[in-house]
Amino acid sequence: MRVEAGTMYYQQLNQLIRDNSDAEVVVDHVCGQRYLGCSSSGRHFTLYGVPGNGLGQYLDGSTIEVFGNTQEAVGDTMNDGEIIIHGSCGDACGYGMRGGRILIEGNVGYRAGIHMKAYLDKFPVLVVGGRAGSFLGEYQAGGLIVILGQGANGAYPVSNFCGTGMHGGKIVLRCDQPPVGLPPQVLVRPATDGDRAELLPHVSAWCAAFGGDPEALLRPSFYVLTPNPEAGYHQLYTFN
Repeated sequence: MRVEAGTMYYQQLNQLIRDNSDAEVVVDHVCGQRYLGCSSSGRHFTLYGVPGNGLGQYLDGSTIEVFGNTQEAVGDTMNDGEIIIHGSCGDACGYGMRGGRILIEGNVGYRAGIHMKAYLDKFPVLVVGGRAGSFLGEYQAGGLIVILGQGANGAYPVSNFCGTGMHGGKIVLRCDQPPVGLPPQVLVRPATDGDRAELLPHVSAWCAAFGGDPEALLRPSFYVLTPNPEAGYHQLYTFN
């Protein structure tokens, strides 16, 4: 299936896609249409242009590849599958993400990975080639966030309030110096060989999509952020 989006209303475009059973879906000249690929499984979407909010919400096994930038709430509550963005991404990417993988060539906005979680065999992964805005990994409960910091020249690749409310999962940052000013509930340490082995398949997938040598990308300094079990959010809970 191949369709021209242009100025088509988002509901009409989504209905056309749902009514067609083709596994391969190509949409040209996407211009802000929302909710493309939502809750789908077993399909491959190739989108040219700029999709609107909610791209791949509740995605359940399909692959979405975007040749352009994306707006907010990409992969919201995503369960499985993969989203590949040849550009940058807006705010709240991976909100409540439960599984699958999002690969972003450029930067990501505020609150990426907010409320990410993992359960049983579901393990969400977000890999960002450039930098991230404030509140990265806010309230993160599981999964893996990787910020490769390309173009940052070794500087800290996240804005303010990284890991606020984090109580699970892992954030890995490529930078020359350890992050400072983190909440007391977040621990930071240099990446180990074991961490790099964990990153390798995801960084390799990022390089396969956008170019680059994964071994070279993994050579510089990385820092790993994890929850601090000794400084949890005890004040949020009642107890006897």
